Amino acid sequence: MKVTLFATCLVDMFQSDVGKATVELLERLGCEIDFPTTQICCGQPSYNSGYVKETKEAMKTMMKTFQNAEYIVCPSGSCAYMFHEYEHIFKGDPVWEPIAKELATKTFELTQFIVDVLKIEDVGATFHGKVTYHTSCHMTRLLGVKEAPIKLLKNVRGVEYTELPLKENCCGFGGTFSVKMRQISEQMVDEKVACVESTNVEYIVSADAGCLMNIGGRMDRKGKAIKALHIAEVLNSRA
Repeated sequence: MKVTLFATCLVDMFQSDVGKATVELLERLGCEIDFPTTQICCGQPSYNSGYVKETKEAMKTMMKTFQNAEYIVCPSGSCAYMFHEYEHIFKGDPVWEPIAKELATKTFELTQFIVDVLKIEDVGATFHGKVTYHTSCHMTRLLGVKEAPIKLLKNVRGVEYTELPLKENCCGFGGTFSVKMRQISEQMVDEKVACVESTNVEYIVSADAGCLMNIGGRMDRKGKAIKALHIAEVLNSRA
């Protein structure tokens, strides 16, 4: 099966180990990986800030970049969802709407792809530690991926899984929201950190780099010992 990797900006610039883990994991599961170097930002930050006209040019670049892909896999529920949003943004455009619709049908978040397309719930991973999982907003509420990451985590040998209290609550990141509404965002992430602490775990795991940066950064500033990990890193672990 040929998979084209949509790496995302945050993984590319800040969390390259997540990209590496994603590639290694998919290759171990029998996928052939392609990485088009013309990929750029999906446009979500500027689009959500109201720059629709300007963002459409970036979106067109991404649609052309991934037009010939068989499957597009993204280690981020938020960015994967943005590809699904393109068809609504280009609705009525005789050229780009059909391309956007096709893009959506073949774009999957990483755990969604493993469980729903590859039909695998046990990737053969081993990871020793007490773990809880943060359900990011875009991935669960918009993309609709809720069960896949939990199924995969629970089948990792050595993992002691504890459900996160108030798991449905936003961590306060929200992209530009955390910049424009800093004080509100800070209160939200403090609530999330308190919930993580209450589980007595060693690791907070998520499938979105933005949430992990927000939660992990806040825990670091508070001097907490809990580590933030992307689910790709856990699923790729063989220790």
